[in-house]
Amino acid sequence: MAIKLMFIANEPTIARIAEKNGVDRIFIDLEVRGKNERQGNLDSVKSHHSLNDIDKIRETLTTSELLVRSNALYTDSKQEIEEIISRGADIVMLPMWTSTDDVKRFRDYINGRAKVMLLLETIPAELVLDDVLEQDGIDEILIGLNDLHLQYHMKFMFELLSNGKVDELINKMKAKNKFCGFGGIARLNEGMISGRNILTEHYRLKSDMAILSRSFCDTAKIEDIQEIEQIFCEGVKEIRSFEKFLVNQADDYFMKNHEEVVRKVNEIVNR
Repeated sequence: MAIKLMFIANEPTIARIAEKNGVDRIFIDLEVRGKNERQGNLDSVKSHHSLNDIDKIRETLTTSELLVRSNALYTDSKQEIEEIISRGADIVMLPMWTSTDDVKRFRDYINGRAKVMLLLETIPAELVLDDVLEQDGIDEILIGLNDLHLQYHMKFMFELLSNGKVDELINKMKAKNKFCGFGGIARLNEGMISGRNILTEHYRLKSDMAILSRSFCDTAKIEDIQEIEQIFCEGVKEIRSFEKFLVNQADDYFMKNHEEVVRKVNEIVNR
């Protein structure tokens, strides 16, 4: 089964291009509370999306699912989630949760009206994962490498992949038949760790989903719509073709790739 590809976008033209070229989910990102304080020194994506963007993208999509990340739980979370669902989100993602009570509140706010996705990106969340996996109504879990590596005071987010932490978490989720994934991927031959290496890690771990990262297509810096369309057309096609290759590979292929990822991560960290 092909991995679910997600792309963060709030422009209908970009969303249409992504959908047309096989992106499974368009991702609206409403999270602003505390994000800049946590990631202000990182060259990470900090979106400026709004509730109105949900309406625009909902009207645009015909086949792709609409994923919306809410803020972490706060006083007005119930109202915010009501708005997200009423405007047409198929999946709602909760960031920065830390307890089983957080998960229960979020699940109850959604109340079966959309898929429930948890973004696991805190050490406290990791510590209660076993209990969370016993709860009903949790559809999907994505491991957020950016914030989780910061909590561990690491230098590079893919250290979590090289040191076995992602393996540990994914294995727990898979043991409970949970739909899950981690991080993002660049184009196959681009990125500090190439998209080829990272996609192979997704297949080694039997991951179900990944975000197409900003390095896959930085739409904030590319003004030519035809160039964006070409990137999506070629880039997604390359990914799908490589997936067909990966499904026929033996375990030693994936272990050699993992060893290469560990070596590359160590080189980057030591620099």
